[in-house]
This record gives sequence, structure tokens and C-alpha cells, in this order.
Amino acid sequence: MLDAVRAGGIVLIMAASAGWYAYDHAGASQSRDDDVSVYQRGGGGGTGGGGGRGRHRLNGPVAVITAPVVRKDVPVHVDGIGTVQAFNTVTVRAQVDGQLEKVTFTEGQDVSAGDVLAQIDQRRYQAKLTQAQGMKAKDEAQLANVKLDLERFVRLGQFATQQSVDTQRALVRQLEAALQVDQANIDAAALELDYTTIRTPISGRTSVRLIDAGNIVRAGEAGGIVVVTQLQPISVAFSLPQQHLVTVNQAMAKGEVQVAALDADGKTVWEEGSLSVVDNRIDVQTGTIRLKATFANPERKLWPGQFVNVRVRLDTYRDGNIVPAAAIQRNGSGTFAYVVDPEDRVELRPIRVGQIDGGIALVEAGLEPGERVVVTSQEQLRPGASVIPTEAVSEPGADVSQIPSTIGLSAGTPPARGQRQRP
Repeated sequence: MLDAVRAGGIVLIMAASAGWYAYDHAGASQSRDDDVSVYQRGGGGGTGGGGGRGRHRLNGPVAVITAPVVRKDVPVHVDGIGTVQAFNTVTVRAQVDGQLEKVTFTEGQDVSAGDVLAQIDQRRYQAKLTQAQGMKAKDEAQLANVKLDLERFVRLGQFATQQSVDTQRALVRQLEAALQVDQANIDAAALELDYTTIRTPISGRTSVRLIDAGNIVRAGEAGGIVVVTQLQPISVAFSLPQQHLVTVNQAMAKGEVQVAALDADGKTVWEEGSLSVVDNRIDVQTGTIRLKATFANPERKLWPGQFVNVRVRLDTYRDGNIVPAAAIQRNGSGTFAYVVDPEDRVELRPIRVGQIDGGIALVEAGLEPGERVVVTSQEQLRPGASVIPTEAVSEPGADVSQIPSTIGLSAGTPPARGQRQRP
């Protein structure tokens, strides 16, 4: 009897579980059907997200902004990262020993070539110059006396021996050579005296002071007194991949190669200059070639040690096809764009992009002038989909870079919830 009761209880429990499962499954199915119905009607909410976009994909055309393919000349650039360098940098050092009497410059001062920067005690060097000048005066007096003796010997004629005349002539030449030595000593002493006044050899800007007045300075000391850097003009050193070397050399052979220095975001041009140096070898470790450009730098926007973006203009692509950069899409097969046909249907068109610069893409193959490309909402499209196009730029040659850069998903980027992965 007890076993029968137990068996009956187990059967009742199993029946109740089966009934509960059937009820729960039916409720979940009804809930999914309701969600699909709301999604198809364009209702908001739900965890799918983006009900409006789902409506367009399933039942109607997608509203998009289009831009025409425009043909115009496009400058061909190559970009790099560079470091600003002073055009000239000089560490001003003492060339003679002595006490530094005074420093005449102000830290950070703009100086011109020849301006006095410091003064060394010059009394010792003035004394050396006076001594050398006295020695020359002494030798000049002796030379004058010897020349008079030579004239007397010559007037004596046969009464003076030939040996006496020759000896006197040799003495004259000896004193003349001594005068040359005296003059050289005077010049050396005058140069040392001039070195006590320290001047800047170039025009530029002074650094912080490296030594104070009152210290003893010596010729050739490593520290120096001040560093002067030339800021106008100024240089920017940068590197480019070695595959650009041939193009750079060809551009330089044609004439001046324009170079622009840009800020960190690569949009604002600080200065424009020209390429001045291409190094004579390629760095074997990095596979890059080192270059240097020169800028006038009138407003001193460039400063030594500053990092800048560099843009080198190598050539001009004549009659290139350009579109907004937002039209360029990528998938596993490469780059493509959605082209709108006369019936307002989109075609997935593979293209080859030459460069993207300033919001404008240069398309080397795949598009023709006058065709319309989609620049927004590409994630909602598929080949053959109907669209409601709105022309963003209607006049040929207009600035297509002003179109909003709403760029779709890149290759390898997972789609957001409610979005469809591009083909």
C-alpha cells in the first residue's frame, strides 16, 4: 500500500512539471511573436535596439545622403612625424682664461651676430700686448742703426772689407725678421685681448645662463657660458619609408618640394617650407630615409625639440576622381563604395583608393565622374537595396570634404546589436 502511494505521488509530480513546461514555452513563443510584430511596425524599445533602422531594412527604402564623384587635380602627399631642430646651435665658450667680470645678456634674449654676451678680465692680456709692442719698437730702433752702419760701410768703398759689408747686410736681414716676429706677437696678443670680450657668432635666442659672473673660466671648458639657437629659419628632421625615396628624388629633380608642418591632429598647418636635405643612406634597422625641411618660421610657431606632423607634397594627380572620405567602406575583400543608380538602388562597387587627406579620398579606379556615392547609413544597406537619396553636394567642384564623415563599420569590427554586418 505504501509503495502504491509513493508511485502515485511521483506520477503527480511529473504531470505537474510537464504542464508547467508547456505553459512557460507557449508564453515565451507569444512574447517573441509580439516582439517581431512591434519591430515590423517600427515600434521602439526592446533589446534589439534601433527599431527604426530595422523597419527600413525589412520593409522600405533607407534614407541616405549622397555625394557626386568629382574630377579635379589632387595634390599627392606623403605624411611623416618629425622633430623641430634649430637651424644653427652654438655653445658659446671662453677662448682665454680669466675671471668672468660680467654677463651682459638676459636669459631668453634675442641677439644678433656680434652682440656682446660677457666680459673677461682683460688686464693681463692688455699687458701682453703692450709688451709685444715694446719689443717691436726696440727691434725697429736696432734695425735703423744697423742700416746706417751698412750705408757707412758701403760709402767707404775699397777701404771697407767685403766681409764687413756682408756681415752688416746679414744683420739687417736678421733684425727685419725679428720685426716680423714682433708683429706676429702683437697680433696674437691683440687677438687674445679681443677674446676677452665674448660675442655671439650667430643671431638667435639665448638659453638660460650656464655660468655666473665672478667665476674663473678657462679656454675650451665643456660647459660654456650660454647656448644660442637660431630660430629663423628653422629645420624639421623627419623620416619616410624607403619606398618613397625614388618619388622624393624625382620631385626634387623637378624643382622645390613643398613641405608643411602640422599640429598634433594633422589638420592645422603651422608653417610651410621646402625640402632641403635627403640623407645619403637608408637606415638598415628601420628601412627609412632621413630628410630635413627648412621653414622661415616668422611667427616662431616651430620650436626646437617640438614634435610635428610633416606633409610632403610629391606630385599633383591630374583629373583625379574624388569623393568624401565617408564614402569609403572596407570589408574582407578590400575597399568599396555604395553607388546609387538612376532607379535609386545601391550597388556595392569595389574601388582602389590612392590617398585619403583632409576628408577627401582620391579614387584611382572603380568610380566615374557624376556617379553618386552613399556617405551615410551604409551599415543599413545591402546590394540592390532601395534608398531615398539626399544630394549633399550638387555643384561640380564643390568642397566634398564638408560632408559629415559618418563612416560605417570597418573590416573585422563586430556589428552593434540591431545592425547587419556588411557583405
